[in-house]
Amino acid sequence: MKIGSHEWAQLIVDGARVFDLDLDRRHTDRFAAHAEELLHWNKTINLTSIIDPYQVAVKHFVDSLAPARLVSPGAALLDIGSGGGFPGIPLKVAIPSLAVTLVDASRKKANFLKHVIRTLELEGIEALCIRAEDLAAEPAQRKSFDFITSRALTDLTSFIRQALPLLASTGAIIALKGKVDQTEVETLRSFVLKKGNSTESGHRPYSLAVETYALPFSRSERSIFTIQKIN
Repeated sequence: MKIGSHEWAQLIVDGARVFDLDLDRRHTDRFAAHAEELLHWNKTINLTSIIDPYQVAVKHFVDSLAPARLVSPGAALLDIGSGGGFPGIPLKVAIPSLAVTLVDASRKKANFLKHVIRTLELEGIEALCIRAEDLAAEPAQRKSFDFITSRALTDLTSFIRQALPLLASTGAIIALKGKVDQTEVETLRSFVLKKGNSTESGHRPYSLAVETYALPFSRSERSIFTIQKIN
């Protein structure tokens, strides 16, 4: 299978349909351009260990589209630790009205993200070389994002701790991860409950929702964690 072929594009279209997304060739052409740049840059920068075209389609692009149904058009979305651009760039392509900010602490990865934005001729999206903690230290950025995403996390609680200062009062944090054990879920639930009861949060509790699903065309188990303030 070749990146950009009809078969490759159809794989993404069919996978996205599972998540209630209708895509066409305009979307998949941009995904193909992104994928080609990803694999080209990956020869010199460690962006991904997934290089097989079939796996790139499923494990990068289809997987990144899973939370699209949770994201409101026109919203401000922050993708923390964007790396190769996932899930931020596929979500921007699928929902063009999003205002997207991609952040990564690696200068090389941030340069790659800027290159892809230019190559795909995307508007309303920027890439920054900055740590989430430093971004949160900027007054103009605090509580300014409606949705905050991240994918392939090693520590959910650390990510939530970084994201909360940047989250708008009516926003949601969406964390994408593979299979998780109950201990990790309970650790996160305890942290979210503690934050909701703390003085700095204004005594507004948070909700935590965990959704598990099978990645299309794969037996891989995936999880979506959604955290938001309860009004």
